[in-house]
Amino acid sequence: MASTRKYSSVFIFMILLSLGFQASSDSGIGTINDPPYLPSACYGYEDKGVMIAAANEDLWEGGAACGKYFQVTCTGGTNLGTPHPCTDSPIVTVMITDFCPPPGCKGDLDLSHESFSAIADPAAGGIKISYQQ
Repeated sequence: MASTRKYSSVFIFMILLSLGFQASSDSGIGTINDPPYLPSACYGYEDKGVMIAAANEDLWEGGAACGKYFQVTCTGGTNLGTPHPCTDSPIVTVMITDFCPPPGCKGDLDLSHESFSAIADPAAGGIKISYQQ
């Protein structure tokens, strides 16, 4: 009886632990940003590579987004011109290096040309995405 209670407690603990560590993702729009990428709002003229993105006002959080990594997945097209823009490997990880301010920002994440091209046809210009930190 005691061993049954012990295993039940362990099982419940494992379920609660796994529920607490599940990452949730958000949905939105990803747009394409062509170079040059410098200067950036986060790092000025310090080059952080090309797998980068600019965050919209909601994700920016007053600059707290700087240096955070997001896994971005292309989930579909935003227009009829490119109905199936996603590549065969539609997932990329980007680092936030810049701010995409309103009213010019048309999406949640403004992806570098290189990171956008890794997950979608650049001709699309904008795509539906899911993303998580």
